[in-house]
Amino acid sequence: MNKVITSANDAVNDVFDGATIMLGGFGLCGIPENCIKAFVEKGVKNLTCISNNAGVDDFGIGLMLQKKMVKKMIASYVGENAEFERQLLSGELEVELIPQGTLATRCMASGYGLPAIFTPAGVGTEVAEGKEVRSFNGKDYLLEMAFDADFAIVKAWKGDTMGNLIYKDTARNFNPLMAMAGKITIAEVEELVPAGKLDPNQIHTPGIYVHRIFQGTNYEKRIEQRTTRKNTN
Repeated sequence: MNKVITSANDAVNDVFDGATIMLGGFGLCGIPENCIKAFVEKGVKNLTCISNNAGVDDFGIGLMLQKKMVKKMIASYVGENAEFERQLLSGELEVELIPQGTLATRCMASGYGLPAIFTPAGVGTEVAEGKEVRSFNGKDYLLEMAFDADFAIVKAWKGDTMGNLIYKDTARNFNPLMAMAGKITIAEVEELVPAGKLDPNQIHTPGIYVHRIFQGTNYEKRIEQRTTRKNTN
């Protein structure tokens, strides 16, 4: 089955106002740059976004925040985005902060068809407020619900026309988990090849999880925090 879409705009054409979307990536690494730009052009609004982070002010999800497209942000690390902070403190943006492991496991639970998980992360903190706590073998665990996402938007290094995906390095952190978890999964790739060209032993996301795929263009691949060592010579 050929799942190739011609462009990012076509791939996200049916993303609707009020949708819940997962956006893969870790920091600015492996984020679906083309789809995010397409969202901004489309002007979809009142989105609930599930992502490890919120990008920076002028890149990634930060572009969507600038346009006031995001109603609620569900994330783990948000410290690099001043506009996110402004909207949070002003009450313009609803925010749910989640421990990083819990975020990953709730994505995984969605992909596995599980309704919920139990995790020790957050017990005894504000994260536990209003949630069921259950004891197993003398240790307390929080009940956390699996995510219910309308769309999962991911970015891979290579993919084929059947939707099989290979990620590279840090981009493999959240993209594979989210690719399993959306009702509709859209993948953008740096290199798109015919079916059968990828080594089956190297595939990270089987094509059965992917509904649409396209080859992206003009990737910036920004570095979130550029750190260099001083020359001591």
